[in-house]
Amino acid sequence: MTTANEIMATMEAQRNERQREVLMGFFKTGPGDYGEGDEFLGLKVPQTRQVVKDARATTLSEIPTLLMSRWHEVRLCGFLLLVDKFEALAKPRLHNDEAAIAGRDAIVQMYLHYAEQANNWDLVDLSAPKILGHWLLLPSHLGDKRQIVDDLAHSDNLWRQRMSMVCTWKTSQQGDPSWCLRYAEMHLHHKHDLMHKAVGWMLREMGKRVSMDLLRDFLRQHRHEMHRTTLRYAIEKMDEAERKEWMKTIDN
Repeated sequence: MTTANEIMATMEAQRNERQREVLMGFFKTGPGDYGEGDEFLGLKVPQTRQVVKDARATTLSEIPTLLMSRWHEVRLCGFLLLVDKFEALAKPRLHNDEAAIAGRDAIVQMYLHYAEQANNWDLVDLSAPKILGHWLLLPSHLGDKRQIVDDLAHSDNLWRQRMSMVCTWKTSQQGDPSWCLRYAEMHLHHKHDLMHKAVGWMLREMGKRVSMDLLRDFLRQHRHEMHRTTLRYAIEKMDEAERKEWMKTIDN
């Protein structure tokens, strides 16, 4: 498979009505839900990953057709192909290679352009850390990286906002807590449950990968203004006694 049409035909041939109904419920596609109107073929993630594996020769120019698909799984395939292509250009020997830098920047530009097509949490979570987060750690010619992520954070689109938070998983894994702390503080008063969970999750990972004491400092500073869900997610790696003490301090 090397074209978007071939990929879509392969995925549509695997359509599963029973699994489709399960996924539509799981991803909250009903009226008023965050995934309202999202449409599924009924493929499981391993099936989509196999398509990505078989379609690695697909050129970058074919991917926008996948990202604009009505089908959730086809969009996921497009984003995972971007991940695959980015990772191929992010090997240590290519970090400072000019052709690789240009290639990574082109992938990031495409990712940002089609960001709103990642219109559910799985599409964001499976792509943002491995594309945007990894890019933050590498040479680039796209300009001010902080401003680029700030623009996502200040967007009025939930999925762009989640990207700005979840991409920090990669930077925390590499020992840099600054990105996580910046966007956790920025999103601390967000109204949506998906952001409460994302902020808490990324804080937890920052504590786990960088410093639990740094996490505790952040919680002491902000515990009275953060949502209960955020705190609960952030402290999951602490022992039970400490978790209970933190939960006692929350006001909401």
